[in-house]
Amino acid sequence: MAKDGLSVKDLGRTRRKGVCINCGQSLFTKDYARGEHTCTECGLVVSERITDRGPEWRAFTADERNSRARTGAPATLTIADKGLATMIDWRNRDASGKALTSSTRAAIYRMRKWHIRSRLHSSDHRNLSVAMSEMERLSSQLGIPRDVRETSASIYRKTLAKKLVRGRSIESVVAASIYLACRIHRIPRRLDEVVSETNLDRKKIGQSVRLIVTQTNLNVPLPSAKDLIPRLSSDLFLEGRTVKKATEIIKEAKERYITMGKDPGGIAGAALYIAGILEDDRRTQREIANVSRVTEVTIRNRYKELVRVLGITINPNS
Repeated sequence: MAKDGLSVKDLGRTRRKGVCINCGQSLFTKDYARGEHTCTECGLVVSERITDRGPEWRAFTADERNSRARTGAPATLTIADKGLATMIDWRNRDASGKALTSSTRAAIYRMRKWHIRSRLHSSDHRNLSVAMSEMERLSSQLGIPRDVRETSASIYRKTLAKKLVRGRSIESVVAASIYLACRIHRIPRRLDEVVSETNLDRKKIGQSVRLIVTQTNLNVPLPSAKDLIPRLSSDLFLEGRTVKKATEIIKEAKERYITMGKDPGGIAGAALYIAGILEDDRRTQREIANVSRVTEVTIRNRYKELVRVLGITINPNS
C-alpha cells in the first residue's frame, strides 16, 4: 500500500492519466529537493522518486554559480541564430593566453572571415538579424515580458518561412507580431500603443496583422475589455471595489452581447466610469478617455448604452 491507503497500482494510474485518484484534480507540483510529485489540491504524493536533472554541483553565491557553470545561455527565438552560434575571438591568443604564431594567425584569420560570411550568407538570416533587433527595441519600449517576446519571435519566424515578409516593411511585420503575441497572452496592449512606438501608420500595421492571422492560422483570441481593466484602473488609481464592480459590469454586458462590435477601450472606460459613480470613487470622462485612448464621446455613448441595457440606476446628484 502507498500513502493515504492507496495502492501502488492506483498511483500508477494517476500518473498515466494525469488526474489525482484521490480528489480528481489534474494540477500537480514537482519538488526536486524532496523528489516528490504531489497533487496541489489534496496533497497526495504520487511519486517519491523524481530524477533531479539539475547540475551535480552546489553553489551558494552568484559568483560560484557562474564560475562552476559549464553551459551558456539557453536557446531563444529572439536571437537570429537562437543563441547557438559561436564566435572566433579577435585577440589572436590561444586558450592559455599565449600569442599565436604567424602561420596560425593567418589560418585563424581565414577561418574567422569565412565564419562571418557563412553566418550572413542567407537572406533569411540577414532579415532575422534586423527584425530581432527591432523586436528587442519595440518590446523594451512597450514593457513586454520575456515569454511574450518569445511568442512574437515565433510568429515572425512563421511569417518569414511562408515568404509573407517580402514586399513589406520589416518594422510593420515585427509590430504586428508583437501585437498578436500580446493578444495571445492577454497582455493589455492595444494596436494604437504599438503604432505610437513605430514610424509607421496604423493602416500598414493593421494590414500586416490581418495577413499574419489569415495566412499562418494563428489562434488569436478576440480583444476583451476585461483585459484592459487592471491597467486602466492602475493608471486612474481606482480602489479595489471599483475595479471589481467594473469587472462585473463588463461580464454582464458580455452575457447580453452588448460588447460585440464595440471598441474594448470604450467599453472598459465606460464600465470604470459607471463603477466609479456607484462606488463613490468617481473619475471624469476626460481622465478615463485619456488613459483609454478613446474620445470622450465614445465613453459617453458606451456609458448611456450600458446604463440603458443593463438597467443600472444612476443618481443624478452623484
